[in-house]
Amino acid sequence: MFKARIFVNLKESVLDPKGKAVELTLHNLGYKTINDVRISKYIELTVNETDKQSAEKSVNDICDKVLANPNVESFKFTLESIHE
Repeated sequence: MFKARIFVNLKESVLDPKGKAVELTLHNLGYKTINDVRISKYIELTVNETDKQSAEKSVNDICDKVLANPNVESFKFTLESIHE
């Protein structure tokens, strides 16, 4: 069994309106040295596979088909073996 830690980010070329809103709010609060805020998604899930290669394929497929929009987002993940 594996724990997958997945990060989904907007591609660098895509405007991040949530990040811009947070950046403006921080500036309004006096944090003028904060710039280039980007908002991302973090997902954890458990993969009930015994083979790491199969687990990687499953997580990659899930990210590509469900969790990330490949047109505007990229993703990366790590797998950690867990034992119950």
